[in-house]
Amino acid sequence: MTELLTKETFLEKVFNFEKNKEWKFEGELPCIIDFYADWCGPCKMIAPVLEELSNDYEGKVNIYKVDTEAEQELAAAFGIRSIPSMLFVPKDADPQMAQGALPKHQLEQIINDVLSVSK
Repeated sequence: MTELLTKETFLEKVFNFEKNKEWKFEGELPCIIDFYADWCGPCKMIAPVLEELSNDYEGKVNIYKVDTEAEQELAAAFGIRSIPSMLFVPKDADPQMAQGALPKHQLEQIINDVLSVSK
């Protein structure tokens, strides 16, 4: 199941940007962070796909959601200008951002290529 992050849980589970200037991933598993808003149509379309992926990759990839309305500081920290935007965070490499409501097969390809995780 996808998990909603607040700034506090983001600092703990993903990246403590208040403490570290350089990227330092805090998590145990690679993750995807979906930056979304309740009023965003494409965000609503992609939500069930992310739930499916979270089941498909359970124990291999964590999928988090950040409400850009509630967490404006987080959205600003990552320069989010359009939503949905997804941050793909590998365990030991720099994260990569993808924008738009991508189809499931494309998300699976990115999970494979960027996160080095297969089903």
